[in-house]
Amino acid sequence: MTSPPAEAPALSDPELATRAPESDLQEDLGDLEEEPLTDDKQPLSTNPNPSLLEPQPQSEPQPSLSDHCTTDRPLPPNLQSAPSGTVSKWPLRIHGNQHDTEVYVSKPTDYPSNPARLLLLLTNGTGIRSPNNQHQADLFARNGYLVVMPDMFGGDPAPNSKPDEDAPDPNASWLDTVKLKAAEAAKSFMLDMWLARHTAEKVVPIVREVLGQAREEFADAVAHGDGIYAVGYCFGGKYVLALAGNGDESVMAGQEAQGREERGMVRRGPEIKAGICAHGTLVSREDIKAVRSPVQLVCVKEDPLFPADVLEEGKKSMDENEVDYEVEVYQGVPHGFAVAGEYESKTTMDAQARAFDGMVRWLSAH
Repeated sequence: MTSPPAEAPALSDPELATRAPESDLQEDLGDLEEEPLTDDKQPLSTNPNPSLLEPQPQSEPQPSLSDHCTTDRPLPPNLQSAPSGTVSKWPLRIHGNQHDTEVYVSKPTDYPSNPARLLLLLTNGTGIRSPNNQHQADLFARNGYLVVMPDMFGGDPAPNSKPDEDAPDPNASWLDTVKLKAAEAAKSFMLDMWLARHTAEKVVPIVREVLGQAREEFADAVAHGDGIYAVGYCFGGKYVLALAGNGDESVMAGQEAQGREERGMVRRGPEIKAGICAHGTLVSREDIKAVRSPVQLVCVKEDPLFPADVLEEGKKSMDENEVDYEVEVYQGVPHGFAVAGEYESKTTMDAQARAFDGMVRWLSAH
């Protein structure tokens, strides 16, 4: 016979009522140290929102993010200087309310004397305060792009957004191994909580409002490029595909119909001239099927975060819809390799350089 369950504490207790669920897990883990994860670490959780425009249930769990999406790499010697762009707050109007959102802007050194093209950069989970993401934006700026990189997370980057250091000691004791496993479980739980806070319903209005303001503030760059370009890494890759998509005139998920065409509220087709999705995560078949603007997909071979069947089905859809696309697959590299950062592996560093050159070439050709 089992004992009757203990009476649950009342939620009227102020401390419990305002407490985040992850706090209990952290207390249970005590003072466990978090060990960095290796490059071949597997994904930590499942996808809570498989479709950006119209969330739909999926028959099987889909991987979402890995440590490579939420952790900064050390910077290589050539990127040790301070980033050259600036962070400012943009007042956004979302659902009738004003929200000040941080935006990192990086410009070519000769702009506006020489014209530039406008590039929207959507980050991985580490957000716009990540030095890696800021340097990545600066690299595009050095190639003639005026880069606008918005904070999609409202100052709440993914947990574990810190430099990824050495791998754990393979000769660690049994107790240290247990601690590491517990720390990994905590990371997984915290990441699931973070994803639940940053669904398409929260992210889409920010992206579209920033896009609308960028069109106005940098109209010269939009005109010079005859449109807006976009590149997204990991988490941001899904949203680049959405901006390249040809949806109907329905209201975006999580946005209320206002009875009028407010900027960023009604979807009328592709909103970018060309885009790049680099090792995307949370990408569904529907996301790729809707693509109409030219896109480049930078992928990792056998990447569980972007399954091969999703990619192959997406290629068939784009062929059927006569979409101009390119798929670049890199072998022997970790997910997230294309973001500026240093790896011990020469294979990974060479692939990172080739991938960036390929992105610049793709954008320049369109």
